[in-house]
Formats: sequence, C-alpha cells, structure tokens
Amino acid sequence: MNSAKSLKTDVVIVGSGVAGLYAAMNLPDNLNITIISKGNVTECDSYLAQGGICMLRDDADYDSYFEDTMRAGHYENDPDSVDQMIRQSQDVIKDLISIGTDFERNADGSLDFTKEGAHSNKRILFHEDITGQEITSKLLEAVKKLPNVSIYENVTMIDLITKKSNILGDSSCHGVVCTALPESELSDKYGIYETNDGKKIVFIESFYTILACGGIGGLFDHSTNYPILTGDALAICLKHGIKLENPDYIQIHPTTLYTDHSSMYVEHFDGSKSLRPSTDLLTDRAFLISESVRGEGGILLGSNGERFTDELQPRDVVSSAIFQQMEKEGSKHVWLSMEHIPEDEIRNHFKHIYEHCLEEGYDATKEPIPVVPAQHYFMGGIKVDLNGQTSMRHLFAAGETCCNGVHGRNRLASNSLLESLVWAKKSALLIKEKYDKRVVFSHIPCSENASDVSLTQVAPEWIDTMTLKVNNKKLVLSEIERMKEYHENHKPKQYITSRTGNYAPSGRRPDPVSA
Repeated sequence: MNSAKSLKTDVVIVGSGVAGLYAAMNLPDNLNITIISKGNVTECDSYLAQGGICMLRDDADYDSYFEDTMRAGHYENDPDSVDQMIRQSQDVIKDLISIGTDFERNADGSLDFTKEGAHSNKRILFHEDITGQEITSKLLEAVKKLPNVSIYENVTMIDLITKKSNILGDSSCHGVVCTALPESELSDKYGIYETNDGKKIVFIESFYTILACGGIGGLFDHSTNYPILTGDALAICLKHGIKLENPDYIQIHPTTLYTDHSSMYVEHFDGSKSLRPSTDLLTDRAFLISESVRGEGGILLGSNGERFTDELQPRDVVSSAIFQQMEKEGSKHVWLSMEHIPEDEIRNHFKHIYEHCLEEGYDATKEPIPVVPAQHYFMGGIKVDLNGQTSMRHLFAAGETCCNGVHGRNRLASNSLLESLVWAKKSALLIKEKYDKRVVFSHIPCSENASDVSLTQVAPEWIDTMTLKVNNKKLVLSEIERMKEYHENHKPKQYITSRTGNYAPSGRRPDPVSA
C-alpha cells in the first residue's frame, strides 16, 4: 500500500500499558513512533496491578527466585526466559526509579520489599496497593514528553498489513488496520472507509509493529480485567498463521471481592446484614484483593470460621482449594480474614483495598471479607523468542498478549509487570539494531519497504464491526478449547533443573503451537 491517506510511521505500538510505553521509551529518538490504545490510555490492566513488581535482591537470591518461578509454573517454564527476566530485573527497576517511580522505602531510605504467595523470600517492590498505577502513570508521563511519540486513544486494531515475500516465501508485517472514532484526529486525517457503527477505517503503515494489547479477560463473564481486552491480537494472528503458544493457560486469581449488587444488603461473616453503603459501585470487572494481603498474613476461612488451606501456595492451587470449599459448603464465596495484619498496615499498605471494602459495606480491620476466584491473567499468547520476535518478520509482541515461556502453566505473583517490561525493552533494542542495519544497507533492494505494500481493497468483515467482534471471540475461545484438549492428552517434556537436581516436567512444550 502506498496511499496518501495512510499514516506512515517507523514503529506502531498497539497498546498503552507498561509494555507499550516502556518499548516506546527504549526505541531510538530519531524514529517516529505511533501508539494506539483501544480505550483511553489508562484503560489497561497495567493500571490495575496492586501487589508489586519483583526484583532480584542479590546474587544469593537468584536460585530461590528461579525455583519459585519454575515451581509456580509447574516446571513448564522456559528456563532461558526465566533467567533473562530475573537477570534484567535490577536494570528495569533502575529505569523506573530514574523516571520518578515511587517505591516504598525503609526509614534509612533503602527499598522496602514485601512477600507474596509462593515466594520464598521478600523480593517484591510496591507502592501502597496500587503499584501498577504508579509505574504506568510515570511511564506515561515520560513518554508524553518524547517529541517523536504520538498517542491515539479509542483506536481498535482490526487487522495487520502484511506482504508476501517472493524471495523468502513468507510474510512480513508492515503496520495495522484499525478503526477510530469519527470525530478523532486519526479519522479526520487518515479515515478512508466508514464502518457500520460510524467509525472510520485507518491504515497505519510502519517498518515494525509491536503488539502490546494486554490480556483476554473481556472474553469471560467474571474477570479482574477491563472488558475491552478481548484478545483481538490473538484472533488476528490466527488468521495470518502467526504462531500462538499455550492459549489455554489462563490464570484464575484466588481472591476477588464477592459482591451481590442485586441486593441492597450485604451479609457479614457473623450472619448479620447491613444496608449497602453505596449503590453506585456497579462494575463489569471483579475487584482484586491482592496476593500481598495473604503474603502479609491474611488467611482464608470457611463459613465455620476454620482455615482450610495454605494461603501461600501458587495461585492455581489456592483457587482450586477455594472452589472445593465452596462446593463442600454450597456457598458462593469463602472469607478472607486480615486479623493477623496490623490495623495501620491495612489502612496504609492496603489503603485502596480497605477503602473499596468500606464502600461495599465491609470493614477489613474488624471482620473477614467475602472473596471468590475470577479470571485474572493470560500465561499463553503470541509465541515470541527472547527478543519478543513473533513468527512473522517485522512483528513483535510484549506483555500479557505474548507467550515467552516465563510463566509456564501458572504465573508467580508479581512477575507480570517485570516480564512485560523486560520483553518490551528487548523488542525495542532489537528493532533499533534491525533499523540501523536497514539504513546502513539501504543501497540493497529491500522488498520489505512499507511503501511497497499494496492493499487491494477493504475486507467486508472490517465494515461489520459487531460481526467481526463476535467471530474473533469465537475463534479465540475455539482455539483455547482445542489446545486445552490437546494438552490433556500430551504430557510436557522432561527437563532437569540444576536447582532441584530432580527430573521434572519442564521447558516449553515441543508440541504443535497454534497457528
């Protein structure tokens, strides 16, 4: 395509969470960078992360951190990916601090660390109970100051611009097709066709594309994610034959606040009822009760007041124990007690959780709160290597939308922000290297130049956006079920770790990936 109406840029980043923003920060300042966000820039799961972000404390912490991550992932992690994440963690934290990220500190000014479920050591940095918001907001402030970066909100990617190479026999990515609101700057300047819901189709041509689109919580009825996160990138990749990995590896968070907004009363642990303080809290996502609460001493109780599990086990194990307890009792939730956590810590470290519980009618300093598991995180995704490169040339992915093998079958608490940032930076650095080589060898005929791409016509499915949304959802859910059935019948390969000295199922599966 070589349309005068298309937006031409060096790099287009799809997503405005920590992965997308950090990638932009690490790209060369002589490149034009375009970031598009499906909603507003703060409508991403990065903002919702409560607990914290992991950091390797010192060399002595390496083995236990590695083993904690592998054990939580049922030893299906890629050990090379885990190693890269851990070893890059200190540099990432230095970058965050350099742009003003305010992590909690001790009285002597040193960084304060907390502990969460399945961690054997305190290695998690945090900011109150809104660590994700603190990190993402500081990244956003930094990126907005970059003169080479443009950010467009309420823009939905609906396809990739690709070109088949006659020489190499494969395809490469040269940007994205998206829809934008009719009154937006993108539509005014670059809008070509109108969809049936009044939006404009826009082509964004680029030399490189980074998919940082977040998770898939919008596909489920109960999730801690924003509902707009519906796995669009996964559906698009499946259509283009771009490899996915483990799309059925979906994490359920053990503790979200149980609320029944069909009733004007709330029921307390002691059996009493009280009038709901507010009726304005209706939300289409579950409110997360951070892993840190259990890490700092919170315990899970059945309706009889008895503790029924070890709260510091990996999330999938704790979630399973809660579901079993609910089935045993015939209840819709269990209870989380913070009685062993000092009141001032509840009010300060868990300030926003405490305040939200009050708004729902529960005082966490005086009584247990009702909790229930909900879909939370996506360990699978678009398959990438150690540099974030997908199976299609010029296309990268980072953050929750990709699968780099770090998490295995189950994610260790507070590894998500770190993993997103590490792969975002690796993607940016490789793009810089590739772009520099492209400039150096520009005298060589390059069939991959974005200006060579020719888009024949608008696909009918782009116009009917509602049908496209429904079909994309069906496609992703069908692939999740297909791979789930496959994994039920195929065991992972055996891998021996130097940390355990024992054979354990580990490493990225050698089975056919989704495509």
